Amino acid sequence: MNGEVRDHVDVVIVGAGLSGVGAAYRLQTECPGKSYAILEARDTMGGTWDLFRYPGIRSDSDMFTLGYPFKPWRDAKAIADGPSILRYIKETAAEFGIDQHIRYQTKVVAAEWDSDISRWTLTVRTAAGERTLTCGFLYTCAGYYNYDQGHAPEFPGAASFAGQTVHPQFWPEDLDYAGKRVVVIGSGATAVTLVPAMADAAASVTMLQRSPSWISPVPGRDKQADKLRDLLPPDLAHKVIRTKNILFNIGFYQYCRRRPESARKLLTGLTTRILKDEKAVAEHFTPSYNPWDQRLCAVPDADFFKAMKKGKAEVVTDHIETFVPEGIQLKSGRVLPADIVITATGLQLLAFGGITPIVDGRKVDLAEQFVWQGAMLTGIPNFAVCLGYTNASWTLRADLTHRLVCKVLRHMDRNRFAAVVPEPAGNLSERPLLDLASGYIQRSIADFPRQGDRHPWKVRQNYILDTATTMRTNLHKTLTGTRAR
Repeated sequence: MNGEVRDHVDVVIVGAGLSGVGAAYRLQTECPGKSYAILEARDTMGGTWDLFRYPGIRSDSDMFTLGYPFKPWRDAKAIADGPSILRYIKETAAEFGIDQHIRYQTKVVAAEWDSDISRWTLTVRTAAGERTLTCGFLYTCAGYYNYDQGHAPEFPGAASFAGQTVHPQFWPEDLDYAGKRVVVIGSGATAVTLVPAMADAAASVTMLQRSPSWISPVPGRDKQADKLRDLLPPDLAHKVIRTKNILFNIGFYQYCRRRPESARKLLTGLTTRILKDEKAVAEHFTPSYNPWDQRLCAVPDADFFKAMKKGKAEVVTDHIETFVPEGIQLKSGRVLPADIVITATGLQLLAFGGITPIVDGRKVDLAEQFVWQGAMLTGIPNFAVCLGYTNASWTLRADLTHRLVCKVLRHMDRNRFAAVVPEPAGNLSERPLLDLASGYIQRSIADFPRQGDRHPWKVRQNYILDTATTMRTNLHKTLTGTRAR
């Protein structure tokens, strides 16, 4: 149901997904006097976990860290499927009354800040047409993916293919792949999820990749977590398990970055132990880049490799020459027969839900701005964005950002500021906001704000450092406040 319709609220949260619901919880518990609304463009909550419905969709982070710190994850699986995560988000929203603040089918199409009145005027598109509402603070929790369009490269001869072509982002509900020959183009998390999920029902599933990606088997269930949940009260068990997993994930990331050759041997060794085929591992699972130059693909219980061992799935490393009526012809000359081709070719980035802020009549060029504390932007008053980690669970950083936004709001109230904006002291050396070599990032990152070369303008990928410093930051040093005119 939609929340109460009001023309003005203190805070607008954009997006009713995992981040938006978490932001609302923090706002209503840490700033209980603030009115707020969550604007959701779609007709239901859940964001990514409702939109993406391809077979096998699951988290690639453990749910003890991807879940909320205030809402213990109680399901058995540590790496959870999409429907379970969606149910968890909905349960959280209902339990804390957050669902009453959501306005569905309400897409922000314009956001204009007026310094004279210290307010945002939002133009929103609804089922009944466009309307406006105002707010004092705008917080976008819509992530950085384009939910309306995925990355879809043009393949030679694609129109000649006699079968069906599907993009995972827009999975047809009635797609019948039982007994069909399926080719999945891609080597990222979506592809390695689809392959084992489809392998039993399909006649064959082939993953076609131009080059290998790092893929790591992980336990589907956390046995240590199970023991702790048996021994400790739920809330305490959740905190202990969460801390354990945070430390392990950070430690493994640092190991990969500091000892890349050793990490390469570890990952290829694990894969060889499962497949028992050194030649296949060398050809298909040994990337040219080092672990964590791009995000690591996690496969719970090695299901991807097990599908290969059973002969249910195949990996082919080659380049596409052209589509042909019966499938895909490769540059090697081989033809992959296919009834269905799935283009798991990646996502497309879109800065902050497509919102381009206008400040005092002038459109802000996001690419010229710097991000402070991974949350607020130079040149844009009373505006924050939610960005998760690229090397760990998204929610770890998201929750820190929610709490920081609440701290900023309380700071404004104490000092009677109508507006605040971050301003650096001295020049900053600019760096890309997301410092990964992944193709989907490199294609669009130039349109995003920049990070700087020093704290608090550097977007660190270290939860331990961030959790020790974010809430202790001195807001007077970097936030310029103004009182109402």
